[in-house]
Amino acid sequence: MLIARRFSAGSAEGNILTMADILYGRNAVREALRAQRRSIKRLIISSGAQENTVLVEIAKLAEGAGVPIERIERQALDKQLRDANHQGVALECGPYPYVELDDCLKLAETRGQQIFLLLLDHLQDPQNIGTLLRTAEAVGVHGVIMPGRRAAEITPAVVNASAGATEHLHIAIVTNLAQTIDEVQKQGVWVVGADEDERSQLYDQVDMDMPLALVIGAEGTGLARLTREKCDFIVKLPMVGQIESLNAAVAGSILLYSGWRARAK
Repeated sequence: MLIARRFSAGSAEGNILTMADILYGRNAVREALRAQRRSIKRLIISSGAQENTVLVEIAKLAEGAGVPIERIERQALDKQLRDANHQGVALECGPYPYVELDDCLKLAETRGQQIFLLLLDHLQDPQNIGTLLRTAEAVGVHGVIMPGRRAAEITPAVVNASAGATEHLHIAIVTNLAQTIDEVQKQGVWVVGADEDERSQLYDQVDMDMPLALVIGAEGTGLARLTREKCDFIVKLPMVGQIESLNAAVAGSILLYSGWRARAK
């Protein structure tokens, strides 16, 4: 698993040395520049990078924000971001701007909407997390809640997998997901978990036109026992094929869209 966290000291090309996050990939870099939620130190473009529409937009966004632009050799960027599909561009910036749960609740209030939350129960795979966050942003989720232990943070790998959707989301890290479920339930939020047990209903049998928190569990293990017990509803997706289950990102994305469509009636 690649986590591009720092450039090391070293090359003459840019003389790069930093403790900041290094975002990579054109969509991730563009959305970070568009969102303007992080402190931005510099934009790095490799020599020979294909000057397509997205890269031109990235350069214009950086220039408009007064962000220094450095050109370095492609080999130097490859060396610093080993195994990453960086597409010839990287952004040196500050850490991810996490928020508090209250900020997520206030965002829904500001928009005049019923709260819509996504809770991730100890997911660890950056690709699954990134895919879910991309869907969450697309359907207007007001906040994503992640536990701080045994779970992936919003690393550059997650930002890249989300195509930069992380930069537009409210994401909160909590110490205890079960306690957070108690807290949102006190705010009138209904908690719907995705899992298979004796309580499971087909997902379309639960009316999700309500203040809603969807809980998606880790690949393979599903929801933790206490998390499952605290959910108001447990839902599952019908399947007619030979495989036993969908992965977390696919199942979660289907449920996120189902929640959004129910509330958009």
